[in-house]
Amino acid sequence: MSFDGIMTRAITTELQNTLTSGRISKVYQPHKTDLVFTIRANGKNHKLLLSANPSFARVHLTEHTYENPDTPPMFCMLLRKHLEGAFIEKIEQLDLERIITITVKNRDEIGDETTKVLYIEIMGRHSNIILVDQKSQRIVDSIKHIPSFQNRHRTILPGFEYIMPPAQEKTDPFTVTNTDEFVSKISWNEGKLDKQLVSRFSGFSPLIAKEIVHRAGLSVKNEVADVFFSVMKQLSAQEYEPQMIVNDKKEYFSVLSLHHVTGESRSFDTVSHMLDRYFYGKADRDRIKQQANDLEKYLSNEYDKIKKKIGKLEKELEQTHNAEEYQRKGELLTAYMYLAKKGDHEVEVEDYFTEDQPLVKITLDPLKSPADNAQSYFKKYAKLKKSVSIIKDQIEKAKNELLYFERLIVQMDSASMKDVEEIREELGEGGYLKHRQSKNKKKQNKTPQPEKFTSTDGTEILVGKNNKQNDYLTFKLSRANETWLHTKDIPGSHVLIRSSSPSETAIKEAAVLAGFFSKAKNSSSVPVDFTLVKHVKKPNGAKPGFVIYDNQQTLFVTPDEDLVFRLKK
Repeated sequence: MSFDGIMTRAITTELQNTLTSGRISKVYQPHKTDLVFTIRANGKNHKLLLSANPSFARVHLTEHTYENPDTPPMFCMLLRKHLEGAFIEKIEQLDLERIITITVKNRDEIGDETTKVLYIEIMGRHSNIILVDQKSQRIVDSIKHIPSFQNRHRTILPGFEYIMPPAQEKTDPFTVTNTDEFVSKISWNEGKLDKQLVSRFSGFSPLIAKEIVHRAGLSVKNEVADVFFSVMKQLSAQEYEPQMIVNDKKEYFSVLSLHHVTGESRSFDTVSHMLDRYFYGKADRDRIKQQANDLEKYLSNEYDKIKKKIGKLEKELEQTHNAEEYQRKGELLTAYMYLAKKGDHEVEVEDYFTEDQPLVKITLDPLKSPADNAQSYFKKYAKLKKSVSIIKDQIEKAKNELLYFERLIVQMDSASMKDVEEIREELGEGGYLKHRQSKNKKKQNKTPQPEKFTSTDGTEILVGKNNKQNDYLTFKLSRANETWLHTKDIPGSHVLIRSSSPSETAIKEAAVLAGFFSKAKNSSSVPVDFTLVKHVKKPNGAKPGFVIYDNQQTLFVTPDEDLVFRLKK
């Protein structure tokens, strides 16, 4: 289900019940399209996420912590000026559109009371968050600026009058009161009833329309009407059933129970919990794919280059198997030198190294004497024998390099933007990439920050999201008697349980985290080793993040994103 008008209605009701009369205490802008408000309401702090992300626009309460930039963006600073300390007067949905308004009262610099309205427009790539002065209806500012040449209907710039998006001229389904009125809206000979429902009624996404048609069965007029009114009665009474359904093709979320979608279903107690779970990590991963696309391509290209290099070296190693053949021919030519003379192209001799002594032909360089030809064979033998150890050493180094880049590729899969920058920094320090450092900005040596989780029994668990964090977690942050985990023979994160005597629950949940933040995150029955930190060592000259360990035990787990989501709260 997309974030349609029905979903907007459901989340608006939830926000009304939770945040009305609350006080906005903090405003953050973790990303250029996202805002997080801390709101004190009903004796509790709540975090409200507002996103104008083109792919993942949404509004909901969240329990997660987001990384904020060192310097707040200008829009964030402006919102802090106008909204911090303000009280929420009301939260509304405009008609059944995907627009939510938050009306707040505050006092300006001279103490006069002012009223501002924050418009959150959830419209795909046209999504926006706009602050408007209620009295003048002028735009104070917006998270996205839309000049007139981009949109002839309305201009979204400071100082311009706020104009609503164009109306869709659809029927509000909550206003339809009888079967005849519903039937008159549908062209029954046209077919494709689900698409007609979407085009005729506001707030309907294709998912809701397909559900109504599916429940109606044969799609007879009265049956479709009955299902329509049944659904609308449930929605009108705000009897929501937040759920997620996951199958091999897609993930779905809905405030209605879906019968036409197959897959694993999970119910939630609130709409915000469902949305928080559905969108967990999706926007970050999408953002990273766009902003770190060059790094992902570089890692993939380097990985492929090293694989080709190993293949080439292994072919060269196969060729060294001919070394013994060169020695044998040199020996035979020395023994039968009297049969050859300078100018000969080949000589045929008996192979006394073989029991039946067959005749073999030995190729000669006609410009060399028989003795020089024999020496040539001995030199080729010596060269190949010497190259065996060199090639094997190169193969070993290349395999270590391949494993290193494989670990980096795995780390990119769950990296935040901060993690990505640390990976870039590591590659720069290793001489793989040039440092991307501003001329006027001195390098700041920041301490790596492993990601924190809390097990269900309250034990703190740390996860290294890149090699810098892994090394810091294992060799600087840990204590000798704490438990350390890593997937067995699989690239992944270092995981640390901050307890000298962790429970079985903490160990199992930490193992699930180790499996999830590894190359085997989509596998089942993943082997995870755990041992005490004192048994973990870093070999001299090893790549960042590489360790050896002993005295380990192995636990088999299946990575579970739902558990990761719960432990992250």
